Amino acid sequence: MDARGKDVRLRDLESGRAGRGGAELPFEAKAFEDEMIFFEFDRYDLSPQARAILEKKAAWLRSHPEYRLRIEGHCDERGTNEYNLALGDRRANAAKNYLVSLGVEPERISTISYGEERPLDPRHTEDAYSKNRRAEFKLIR
Repeated sequence: MDARGKDVRLRDLESGRAGRGGAELPFEAKAFEDEMIFFEFDRYDLSPQARAILEKKAAWLRSHPEYRLRIEGHCDERGTNEYNLALGDRRANAAKNYLVSLGVEPERISTISYGEERPLDPRHTEDAYSKNRRAEFKLIR
């Protein structure tokens, strides 16, 4: 890749177009993706705060039928890889099930678990662990 190609790629990464076929998400869609939900240690039940976030997301999705959603479940590093993949899956599905109960069509939502493989914070502290126990939301057009 020449220098000009690298500059274009860097601009795509910075603007949010990379990985979306060059289509930049509108600001409100980026804000949608930026808001995550978090979980307690070894839990996948939704806190009142997580439910409130999901209620806002459901309203947005109902008014934007052109988008599909991928929910990504994540865990901290404690536990085996297999256990954390299963827990991440339960977290993603808990979010999906709540969105469906709020009127979002289930066929618009896919889930994936990354277990402990994509930490938001790589440190080995309680604060880092709490940031890594999360679900992220990626819009697909």
